[in-house]
Amino acid sequence: MKEKLKNPRIFIPAIIIIAVLAFFIIRHFAGGSKAKADGNAVYVTTVQDLMNPGSSSSMINRFAGVVETQESWSVNKNQDVEVKEIFVKEGQEVKKGDPLFSYDTEKYSSDLAQAEIDLERQQNELINIGETIDQLIKEKGNASSSEQAAYTIQIQEQELAQKQKDLDIRSKQAEIDKLKDNIAHAKVNSAIDGVVQSIHANKDQSSYYDSGDQAFITVIKTGDYRIKGTVNEQNFSQISEGSPILVHSRTDATQTWKGTVTQIDTQNPDNNSNQGYYYGGDSSNSGSKYPFYVELESSSGLIMGQHVYMEINYGQEELGDREGIWLQQYYVDETDPDAPFVWADDGSGRLKKCWVSLGERDDELFLVQITQGLELTDAVAVPDPDYKEGMPTAASQ
Repeated sequence: MKEKLKNPRIFIPAIIIIAVLAFFIIRHFAGGSKAKADGNAVYVTTVQDLMNPGSSSSMINRFAGVVETQESWSVNKNQDVEVKEIFVKEGQEVKKGDPLFSYDTEKYSSDLAQAEIDLERQQNELINIGETIDQLIKEKGNASSSEQAAYTIQIQEQELAQKQKDLDIRSKQAEIDKLKDNIAHAKVNSAIDGVVQSIHANKDQSSYYDSGDQAFITVIKTGDYRIKGTVNEQNFSQISEGSPILVHSRTDATQTWKGTVTQIDTQNPDNNSNQGYYYGGDSSNSGSKYPFYVELESSSGLIMGQHVYMEINYGQEELGDREGIWLQQYYVDETDPDAPFVWADDGSGRLKKCWVSLGERDDELFLVQITQGLELTDAVAVPDPDYKEGMPTAASQ
């Protein structure tokens, strides 16, 4: 698993959570100030949502995603020979070394037989040329001085013919080697474990032909998945390479996976994608959408093409996994240590003081356990010294 160092803060969960919580404090206090200024209601958020910030549209935005493979392997058809048989079909699982298709080697066999005959003839011709040169050299030694020049020319011509024939023989041998290799590899095997994604071929009687520039057969690798999501221009700043991601199943709320954003492809806008924000944002009329990719710590339980949703991982799982009720410490007014309370909705849209009993604390994450006085369905507000019981409340936006 590669570690991204572009954003070192991702390796300090406490700092990230503190930053997120600070954002919520500012937002809630801003809401409180607005209530005092123009009479708007005090914003409250349920304890359930505070402990599971990813489940609330008002807390953490979510992105739609789809599971895809990180690797694929393709093979192109040899244009010089016909395909005899295809052994697989689209969607079929294959192992490395499994045969995918075979070529019709009948033509190869006949071409090989002819090439071997041609090679033997050329080798005999080369032998004859050598013998001719030897004979000319012998005759030149016994010839008169007036005949020497003619013999020299004949010998040079034969030597040129000898070089050309030697070149022809090497070329013919290469042709034979290629034909033998084609026959030996008449069956084309998969280079990876995976699933046959596509076969670009049509069957016409007993022969197959490919569809041009497309790969003849493509196999996608299994067991090595990543998630592809999209982010639009309005929300582009909320995600970056190196961001920690929490992936959720759309069908089973208990299934989650962790990963890291490894790439945001700004060079290839995905304007026709139906993916985008799942919660907390409107992807319509938002301009270009850019694909981003999440590398997973583990892809166990995921299947190719599965749709999921994602959110930035602020450590929200740590909140949801704790026993009992835990709140950020700033939600509890401890001005009087012997009588801590929270501001909560009374069930009728009005603010009230709710006295609570405190248990354990987690000072690293600024959390405190509420042992009595609150239920998960209660809605609470960030304290403000100007709050008074009876003030109107509204769900946090």
